[in-house]
Amino acid sequence: MQLIDIGANLTHDSFDPDRDAVLQRAREAGVAQLIVTGASREHSPRALALAQAHPGVLYATAGVHPHHATEYTAECDADLRALHAHPQVVAVGECGLDYFRDFAPRPAQRRAFERQLQIAADLAAAGNPKPLFLHQRDAHADFIAILHEFDGRLGAAVVHCFTGSREELFAYLDRDWHIGITGWLCDERRGLHLRALVRSIPAGRLMIETDAPYLLPRTVRPQPAHRRNEPMYLAHIVEELARDRGEDVATAAAHTTATARAFFRLPTPG
Repeated sequence: MQLIDIGANLTHDSFDPDRDAVLQRAREAGVAQLIVTGASREHSPRALALAQAHPGVLYATAGVHPHHATEYTAECDADLRALHAHPQVVAVGECGLDYFRDFAPRPAQRRAFERQLQIAADLAAAGNPKPLFLHQRDAHADFIAILHEFDGRLGAAVVHCFTGSREELFAYLDRDWHIGITGWLCDERRGLHLRALVRSIPAGRLMIETDAPYLLPRTVRPQPAHRRNEPMYLAHIVEELARDRGEDVATAAAHTTATARAFFRLPTPG
């Protein structure tokens, strides 16, 4: 069984003491490739550096999360465009809107999102399309409206760490977007609705991710004392996903891996 974690924040400082061991545990758990999330001006270059240090295994995204929207200056835009010249950077983002926490003013979030969508549009126009790695929380209407302004100019998109409603899910599927499912699925307090919704996601649009070090699956036993999520727990997520979809684990793993490999245009390892 080979798995691909499409979203792991491996540049997070919690991994500094044991990052190599984390990657080894992931390999032992069947995680063949990982996409390292670039979510700020500081961490996107670090994500690329990690990908370059682990060719064929790690890849990166480059973007600015809405929490960091106020750092999106002209210089930041130029930095991101330079990062996207590297083949190891396989997606634009993490970008989008987050009205749940509002760590950045909403107008700044919308401006940063629009500028990153322009990067994706420019890459597509130049013959080097890269998919979008999208974030949306409590901002569905504005999120859809902004993306609508770029209709016909963007490539593929995945709504990362989907936690939304049935209406939101079908709005994304109707636009031919992909869906990323995390350990939120395993949260009996907040994720129960996802147990039913994942059955509605076509196999060719569904991918899995840990969002490590966040969102440790609450059904992992025993729970680690440090509460840090790791890519090795992707195997647990695919088991839960398979159960909820009425599939065997091997089928769920094969479908999500094939979808991720095609979506990010990843070569088969080895």
